[in-house]
Amino acid sequence: MEQPVEMNTLSQILEKLRLKGKDNEIKMTDHGKMQSATLNKIYKPEDLTIVKTYRFEGMSDPADSSVVYITIDKDGDTGYMMDAYGIYSDNLGSSFDDFLKKIPVAERSEQELF
Repeated sequence: MEQPVEMNTLSQILEKLRLKGKDNEIKMTDHGKMQSATLNKIYKPEDLTIVKTYRFEGMSDPADSSVVYITIDKDGDTGYMMDAYGIYSDNLGSSFDDFLKKIPVAERSEQELF
């Protein structure tokens, strides 16, 4: 018999990261650079690897959707990037999407991350 898949919410994922001391949010600055204020680092796409992607849809409105990208940087530090998609996107323009498309992906299991 197949084991049921545990469904995670956005807040559960962020809490898991916080409890492991890996809640380093990477955001686009006003100057178009990706930065982790917590780690005091500025990133180029080649400095990061996406190791896990979580997509969430709103309970009452499918347009209320978001995605979290768990990353590991070249120094081994874990962080995350968040974005709403659709009409609620936080990242205006194409800079965030262009940056994201250049980051290599090497998926890992949740057990490896948490």
